[in-house]
Amino acid sequence: MRRIYCEITSRELELPERVERIVSLSPAVTETLYMLGLGEHVVGVSAFDVHPAEARKKPVLGSYSTTNIEKLRALNPQLIFLTSGYQRKLAAQLSQLYPTYVVELPVSVSSIMDMVVKVGLVMNEQERARLLAKEMLSTLAQHVRGTQIARRVYVELDLGGPVTFGAYSYITDALSIVGARNIFADHACEWEKPDFERVVELDPEVIIYEPKMFRPKTLGEVLDMLAARGWSKLSALSHGRVYVTPAPYDFLAHHGPSFILEAIPWLDTTIHSNFDDG
Repeated sequence: MRRIYCEITSRELELPERVERIVSLSPAVTETLYMLGLGEHVVGVSAFDVHPAEARKKPVLGSYSTTNIEKLRALNPQLIFLTSGYQRKLAAQLSQLYPTYVVELPVSVSSIMDMVVKVGLVMNEQERARLLAKEMLSTLAQHVRGTQIARRVYVELDLGGPVTFGAYSYITDALSIVGARNIFADHACEWEKPDFERVVELDPEVIIYEPKMFRPKTLGEVLDMLAARGWSKLSALSHGRVYVTPAPYDFLAHHGPSFILEAIPWLDTTIHSNFDDG
């Protein structure tokens, strides 16, 4: 048996050399497990584990903060993965029943790579994890921009209501990497309900909107919504720089490896398009 210490739960886990039955209630970890070639060992997920498509075929045990204990007992996992923050209470509950490893909710892009390596260590797949982290680092290096031109960007996600992000968010960090500045980057928070009047005062050059998961919106619908707020004269709207994130699933709200491999290249290209200086 291997001994793995989880800093967040302050518990030492005893795990076999190869973990065969995994319940992952963290979408980011689930995607990581599949990218490490371990998807066949995932026996249960949450309703929000949609990356990759194969994960959607696994038994669903609950949401971010709840799980069906009877279904969990039937699966008899050797290991449960969760994320800190919104899953902290659930982690405390499940760690009393099964070995539970909690990864940290990322506040930076580098935290996402750190998560990948940690999952690899827990799963005894260190080499695969470091190769994946290298691929992520290589992709990231292609999209690092200087700070000479920092586009003013407003990001809004529908998470059951409008949400934007402050200093303690990997989204804010990603914007900085690709040569942009979140207009709320100086707010000492991870996320907050946006102050619409303040958005008008700060006049973002680019607006990025992510619809609620499973409820996609067209660009036209988003433009109508923003116009109804009285934002028609904002620089982003008047210059046609409002963008809707792709796919019907979490894109920026998902902090698995694909955030670096797919979302950051998309942010870089999107934010800097439609400017005369390129």
